[in-house]
Amino acid sequence: MRIVVMVKQVPDTTEVRIDPKTGTLIREGVASVMNPDDRLGLETALSLKDAAGGEVIAVSMGPPQAVDVLSEAYAMGADRGVLLTDINFAGADTWATSYTLGKVVERLAAEEPVDLVICGRQAIDGDTAQIGPQLAEHLGWPQVTYVGQVRSEGDQLRAWRRLPDGDQEVLCPLPAVVTVLDTPGEPRWPRVERLLEACRPRAPLESWNAADIGAPADKTGLRGSLTQVVETFSPKTKRETRWLEGTPAEQAAALVADLREKKVL
Repeated sequence: MRIVVMVKQVPDTTEVRIDPKTGTLIREGVASVMNPDDRLGLETALSLKDAAGGEVIAVSMGPPQAVDVLSEAYAMGADRGVLLTDINFAGADTWATSYTLGKVVERLAAEEPVDLVICGRQAIDGDTAQIGPQLAEHLGWPQVTYVGQVRSEGDQLRAWRRLPDGDQEVLCPLPAVVTVLDTPGEPRWPRVERLLEACRPRAPLESWNAADIGAPADKTGLRGSLTQVVETFSPKTKRETRWLEGTPAEQAAALVADLREKKVL
């Protein structure tokens, strides 16, 4: 089974700050990590490989330093890593990003058929949960979202979706795109010897640009984006304390009336 896993380098959100003047994220001096949901996706891919054999290819789109998450993915057990880095990719919204990732899958599939693409449910620096579904649309493949467990069954994939009212079992033909919400176990730890191997010149980590995947400039990055972020800011909060007087029954009645006035009830 040949599996492509999308992994993203994101800021460690426990340290993210917003510039009050510009409204943009302050990234300088902030540690970067592998997106948590993508780590779950990688573990899902590695578990499928453990059970059925095959190859796991980690793909990341970002600046040159995003190679760190590919090194980590390789240390966890991925067989190969591809970094998409090009000035033309800068400013991409989810539409342009999924198009670019789709072009990568197409190139990898031209080398050898790809059976499955796995994405995390969403990235913690955007929370859109759009990349997986849009990628499936670009490829024209079936998709299964909010997956908690998967099993390979020949040319099909059996998946269990985590839904608010319970799990849903789905049998999906391959190739397909899956977005992962959970895994049966915790993601494995990177192995030190493979992490050291990832730092060597002959490590199976490649860097591709727009020309390598045949992606025209007007369909990638800011030029290819259908949406643009106009402003980013921290929401302003205001708290007001009101003391209720009277008997407990009178206080309860006043509280209910106030909540109804504010259309909470």
